[in-house]
Amino acid sequence: MDMDMNFRRKLPIPKEVKEEFPLSEERARDKEKRDEEIAAILRGEENKLLLVIGPCSADNEPAVLDYMVRLKKVQDRVADKILMIPRVYTNKPRTTGLGYKGMLHQPDINKPEDMLAGILAIRKMHMHVIEETGFTCAEEMLYPENHRYLSDLLSYVAIGARSVEDQHHRLVASGLGIPVGMKNPTSGDFSVMMNSIVAAQHGHDFQYRGWEVSTKGNPYAHVILRGYVDRFGMNHANYHYEELRRVADLYEEHEELKYPSIIVDCNHNNSGKKYLEQIRIAKDVMHSCHVNTDIRGLVKGLMIESYLEDGAQSIDGGVYGKSITDPCLGWDKTEKLIMELADLVE
Repeated sequence: MDMDMNFRRKLPIPKEVKEEFPLSEERARDKEKRDEEIAAILRGEENKLLLVIGPCSADNEPAVLDYMVRLKKVQDRVADKILMIPRVYTNKPRTTGLGYKGMLHQPDINKPEDMLAGILAIRKMHMHVIEETGFTCAEEMLYPENHRYLSDLLSYVAIGARSVEDQHHRLVASGLGIPVGMKNPTSGDFSVMMNSIVAAQHGHDFQYRGWEVSTKGNPYAHVILRGYVDRFGMNHANYHYEELRRVADLYEEHEELKYPSIIVDCNHNNSGKKYLEQIRIAKDVMHSCHVNTDIRGLVKGLMIESYLEDGAQSIDGGVYGKSITDPCLGWDKTEKLIMELADLVE
């Protein structure tokens, strides 16, 4: 047997989708400006705190746009202290491969999976966020070959804990023109994370979307700490002062790496998926920054899962603005936390 796959239909290439749904020149200029603002923070030239914030998964465009419009109003209030990169995550990794896989797969949760409709839906949603708010957003690069459908819209990419060991993710990250955060793997092994950053910051030759390509390396590849699970299934945090110092030491061992940076993911295994703990964890990280100037220079931002309503629901729960994947902070708590974090930025 050759392959046991049903080739249903050929999907449009990214160039075709971009031509059908183009980004305006004005918004493209806005994206360039935001990209440079983010890069300046990672280079240590700006003292603002990056805040990668938003729903665990962007599952519903009206609710996502509602959230983003609210977030933009808060961004304007804290613009001198915080630069927000909203999470519009449309690919959802699944530990077993089962369940809801994000809007890319299933743009309408009441209908079967439809990848063509999903590709169009996620591009249009990202464009609508830009048009409504001026925000250019963050995505998880779960599928490297799909990045080009959104590459002209995004300002930040995260490589997830399950993907960070994959060579294809590392090589593609080396050719992205925007910052890439590399999460520690689910095992918590920092050497795996650091190896992925070394790979992403160097140039490579490889195959991508049917092309032989070469890259120069991405100097803005950096660490995301998200906690981990041990062999007994127990959650362990890695946002504490001692862990931040450990990453600082690892960066010193890799003198070739440019712009050493850490983003702390306040949810996932750092919180044991107890979403309310994100509030305490974010403040704990800021305290570590206050007591050690080296850590303050290294920790460039936080990642927070937040939506309109507290918690999570089943996929058919029907509550507007409530996560159907991991539980998130609701809007009132989110707004309060952002204002408190702004007060803590030195």
